[in-house]
Amino acid sequence: MRTKPQRGSRRYRKNSKRIKKQRRNASRQLSLGFSIARKLRSIIPNDSIFNDFRLHGNTKWRPSELVMLSLVWAMTGSRMVTDGFATASTAFESMFQATPVATYQGMMNALIRWTDGFMEVVFKQLQFSMRAFGANFYCVFGYVPIAFDGSRVRVPRTVANENAFCAKNYGNGTYARSTRRKGTKIRPNKAGTAHPQEPQIWITMLWHMGLRLPWRWKLGRSDSSERHDVVEMLESQVFPRNSLFCGDAGFVGYHFWQAILQDGYEFIVRVGSNVRLLSESCDYLKQPDGNVLCWPKDVRSKEPPIRLRLVNVKVGTADVWLLTSVLSERQLSKQQLVAFYKMRWGIETEFRGLKQTLDGAKMCCLSPARALVELHWSIAAMAASELLATKEQFRLHNRKSYDSRSRWTPRRRSLAQTMRAIRRAIHQPEAIPKFGYDLTSMLQDALTDGYKRRVSRKARYRPRPNKTLLKPPLVAKLTENERRSIEKIRMQINS
Repeated sequence: MRTKPQRGSRRYRKNSKRIKKQRRNASRQLSLGFSIARKLRSIIPNDSIFNDFRLHGNTKWRPSELVMLSLVWAMTGSRMVTDGFATASTAFESMFQATPVATYQGMMNALIRWTDGFMEVVFKQLQFSMRAFGANFYCVFGYVPIAFDGSRVRVPRTVANENAFCAKNYGNGTYARSTRRKGTKIRPNKAGTAHPQEPQIWITMLWHMGLRLPWRWKLGRSDSSERHDVVEMLESQVFPRNSLFCGDAGFVGYHFWQAILQDGYEFIVRVGSNVRLLSESCDYLKQPDGNVLCWPKDVRSKEPPIRLRLVNVKVGTADVWLLTSVLSERQLSKQQLVAFYKMRWGIETEFRGLKQTLDGAKMCCLSPARALVELHWSIAAMAASELLATKEQFRLHNRKSYDSRSRWTPRRRSLAQTMRAIRRAIHQPEAIPKFGYDLTSMLQDALTDGYKRRVSRKARYRPRPNKTLLKPPLVAKLTENERRSIEKIRMQINS
């Protein structure tokens, strides 16, 4: 029986040279276009995942091809959407020897009709890939950690975009086209300016904190409620049983927390003096578990209170009050609460990467339907690119612990380096790369710098902290009448 050669032996060195030579020859034989096509196929394998869609009999394109063309179009990074389509069409033809649509107008018309349905498939494929290779990064401390937050993206100031995305109660209402044609003066809005609010699209995103990847998102007008969007996404999808949702101070409220708990999930939310709670003791801090009750007056006659755990922790130099539905400290300790809350900050850097690194702070399309399509596929392209880089880096390093600083973690992944590698493959699809410059190697090397900085990167001018959030939440003692009401509601529920 042939034994495995020992490290440092002559036979080991000979085998190493042979393996390196085989890899070098394999990388030279594959063009950059073929490499990115094979990686996209790992996310969108075939048309079987689109079997639920009923296309018209005269449709010439296939769903998988249109989805991959849309991803490539969004990955090009061109500020001119038509130029980006020309680049994507050329690269796609080099990858698959065919183009699903011949014109930019044809692609946009198809995407306007089918993007909402295609996004559901893209969400499932992204989540399936995360679960398949995530290992210890998919579950952290026994939970699947998912953060939620919202942000806005600007769109061109057109009449249609103002009517579609501006707040309904802003200024004098809609910005009528007839007003511009007649040349009449526009009444000033609440801000005192002569034009309505700048049109913006609201993004509500669910983001996996362990793998640092977008999980799901929802788009709407600029005055959309992020809590309402999160509830809709919770109702439209079944999440893992051990899901733990984490949000900042804006995600508070009895009905919002009840919507998470009734599906069997847990949550962590930062609270301040904007939240009123009840305690069964005079000083809830003296209780070993720190349990409190959330029971606003408008639901006391119908709904029972929610029992939660209020914990005061130190995050950096600030005192932070975290409210969680995990009542046992054994299941979720203070150190783990702080770790989860620090990980939540990654969703802010995700929005920053979309707006600054990918130059997506403002969309290019002039109509509302096309602007939504452009933003949907821009986020999907960013998520797919980060997923491909994470896969390659995980295969290379194959580390086990998330907390080990000396080992690789998804935190070391660089979005800028990832997009630079993918765009090189899109713009040079026929190029045969040298050894070490193939797409796989470039994605594996798409890491942030590892040197230690001597100067802090904190901004010189920072916004003032919200004093309402720095103060502890208001906790009142539970009265005897409130105790009787709770027992009465519990008896009604049990009967």
